[in-house]
Amino acid sequence: MVIFWIILGVLGLIVVWLIAVYNGLITLRNRTDEAWSDIDVQLKRRYDLIPNLVETIKGYAGHEKEVFEKVTLARTAAINAEKGGIPAEIGKAENMLAGALKTLFAVAENYPDLKASQNFLQLQDELSDTENKIQASRRFYNGNVRDFNTKREQFPTNLVAGMFGFKSKEFFEVEEPKEREAVKVQF
Repeated sequence: MVIFWIILGVLGLIVVWLIAVYNGLITLRNRTDEAWSDIDVQLKRRYDLIPNLVETIKGYAGHEKEVFEKVTLARTAAINAEKGGIPAEIGKAENMLAGALKTLFAVAENYPDLKASQNFLQLQDELSDTENKIQASRRFYNGNVRDFNTKREQFPTNLVAGMFGFKSKEFFEVEEPKEREAVKVQF
């Protein structure tokens, strides 16, 4: 009879351990999904700001049609990549959009009246703030992915993760090797 209670106690401890590990994995997975959602929110904000910025600059620089087309195409590609939900594809499209925006701001530098426009300055500040928030959201997401993947791969949690089908999450990474290089400033 004592052995029965010992076996029952050990089985009870194993069940409690399984529940704790499972719940821990669920918590980390949900935090990672929430962090991904934060990136979505900031990207949506950026996508909403870009048409306003383009229209403001168009008023001053109507003959820069090619630049506006590149920004519009890059924005569309980024929105489509976002719908796919694959971090590597989203990163690639976002990098293309960031490059197009840099070109747009370079065009704006050629128009002193535009640079002094309160509307343009406000949009530029909003976009800059949004870019900072996107970077922070990406770092937060990657931290959650790191925590989830580490927990998922550690023994004995990996046994529970395998039993319940927890898959690794992808990091949000820079696709362009050029963006990893140090910036060269020349005067």
